[in-house]
Amino acid sequence: MDLETLRALLADEGQQVLAALQADDPVGEAATVAGLLREHPAALVSAAREQVRLRRRAAAKYGEYAARLYFTPDSVELSSHLAVSEYKLDRVLHEVGVVLIDAMCLGSGADALVLGWSHHTDAVDADPLTVEIARANLPGMHDANLYPTCEDVTEFDSRGEAVFIDLMRRDGPDGVPDAETYDPPLSWALDRVRTTGYGWVRLAPDLPGQVPPTGLAGADEVEWISHEGRIQEAVVWFGLDVQRTPSPVPVRRATVLPSGASLMERRNLSAPDVRPIGRYLYVPDPAVVHARLVGELAREVAGGLVEGGGSLLTSDELHRTPFAAVYEVGAALPLDGTRIP
Repeated sequence: MDLETLRALLADEGQQVLAALQADDPVGEAATVAGLLREHPAALVSAAREQVRLRRRAAAKYGEYAARLYFTPDSVELSSHLAVSEYKLDRVLHEVGVVLIDAMCLGSGADALVLGWSHHTDAVDADPLTVEIARANLPGMHDANLYPTCEDVTEFDSRGEAVFIDLMRRDGPDGVPDAETYDPPLSWALDRVRTTGYGWVRLAPDLPGQVPPTGLAGADEVEWISHEGRIQEAVVWFGLDVQRTPSPVPVRRATVLPSGASLMERRNLSAPDVRPIGRYLYVPDPAVVHARLVGELAREVAGGLVEGGGSLLTSDELHRTPFAAVYEVGAALPLDGTRIP
């Protein structure tokens, strides 16, 4: 979708076409489309049809809001579940304690819109379409206190007490994200938040592992967040109101939603033992694996790593935990590469 297409959808004729397709059952869509094509331009009908399809896909992440919002394929794919945005807002309210926030590089725009529920949020992005979508989505998200502006974020005269930067991006050509090729690069984003003193940077889950510890200096935490067993994103936090001794490297945290339970790094924790399969098998949540906190989980369940099992843990005792799925072992069979029992 381009800017001209979005504006056509927002006009009265576009709204009529969207409403007709939105109200229709997908099974009867072909007949509805045929009727619309007799009265409206084919390009407009096609754009509305694509938007309705994106809204239906987005419903898994945005719930009832999805039917009132505008999306691009990338914004649906790169969005986290809305519960993640709400969880981060709760952390901002209780641990950051600021009023004015600058949201830069809007991405899907969901985080900025949710921040606008409780904070004055100036939203800045260099892409006109992204800015117009954020503006169009305001009514669908309860008219959040959000003020979108199209501007180069590196030139933006920030007045916020905290800075949020969304650098969730697609992988590079070789399948590996290279944050220094982003516009702006990750190093700039981290420096920008570090200079402000309060804020956070949203990243793809695999990305923080590529940043040397010195690059994250000044950050309080790197948090990996999952929702219903699926990894969503990583967040680098600065300026949290936490009572702990400052560390030269940020603490690692894994948070699982919807429970909201968090597992945090313990310094000087020895690596878990490797042992044969016991009575119970634990499959760690992907947030725990990405945060490299399998050792902390092993201690929690009084278990060890399964020999040759990667991040799988095993224990002779049952310990219920929000950080892993647990299974009782019926039998342990020898691995046979020629057949599956």
